[in-house]
Amino acid sequence: NNAGSPEAGFYATGMPAVPPMQNQPPGNEGVIWMPAPPPPLYCPPGLEYLTQIDQILIHQQIELLEIITGFETNNKYEIKNTLGQRVYFAAEDTDFCTRNCCGPSRPFTIHILDNLGREVINLQRPLRCSSCCFPCCLQELEVQAPPGTPVGYVVQNWHPCLPKFTIQDERKTDVLKIIGPCVVCSCCEDIHFEVKSIDETLPVGRISKQWTGFVKEAFTDADNFGITFPMDLDVKMKAVMIGACFLIDFMFFEHGADNKQRAGVW
Repeated sequence: NNAGSPEAGFYATGMPAVPPMQNQPPGNEGVIWMPAPPPPLYCPPGLEYLTQIDQILIHQQIELLEIITGFETNNKYEIKNTLGQRVYFAAEDTDFCTRNCCGPSRPFTIHILDNLGREVINLQRPLRCSSCCFPCCLQELEVQAPPGTPVGYVVQNWHPCLPKFTIQDERKTDVLKIIGPCVVCSCCEDIHFEVKSIDETLPVGRISKQWTGFVKEAFTDADNFGITFPMDLDVKMKAVMIGACFLIDFMFFEHGADNKQRAGVW
C-alpha cells in the first residue's frame, strides 16, 4: 500500500508519476514533490523545474539541537513552488569548527538536491570580509549547475549604506543588480531586496525575507524567503537568484554566537 507516498500524490492529481526515489534527501515522508517537466534544450540537468515557475518559497528547517545546545548546526532548507510542492532540498555542508568559529561569516558549500536525491545545484561561498570597510575583499558566491560547472556568480558591490550585489553569468558578465534597504532590520513586516536591470532602472524580481513571528524571530535563525522572477528569465539566472537568497540569509539574518543579527552592511 503506497497511499501515503509522493508517487500516490502524483497519481491523485492526474500528474505523471516519477520513478522510485533513490538516495532521497531526509524528511521525504509524506512530502509532495513537484513533478519534473520535460527538459528544454540547453537547460542544465535538474533546472527544468525552474522553467515552469515564476516564484519560489524557501523555508529553513528548525534545528532542535541548535536551540537546545546553542551550537550552530548545518542549515537545511525546503525549496517549494506556490502550490506547496517541494522543488528542491538544500543542505549546508560545513564542518563544526568553521560553523562555530566563523559564525554567519563562514565559508560554506550548499548542496541542492532534486526529488531523486540528485545534486543539481552547488553553491560555493569562500571566506571573505563581512564589512564594507574592506572594499577589496567583499562577499562572493559561485553557483554551479550541475556541480563542477559554473553558471553564474553573486558579487557584493561596495556601497556606504546599502546592501548591493551584482548577478553575473558564467563569463562574469554583469546581468542583474540586487539592491536592499539601508537598515536590514524590521518588526512585523517583510524585508525586500529588489532585483533590477543592470542600469538599476527596471524592476525584474524580488528576494523577500518574510516575517515569521516574534517567537521564531527571537529564538531561532530559521528564516523564510520568497523569490519572484519573470517566467521567461534564463533558468541559469534563476538558479543564481536562489544562490543570492542564501548569501543574503547568511549575511543579514543568520544569528551569530551572541544570538545577534547583522542590521545592515556594517
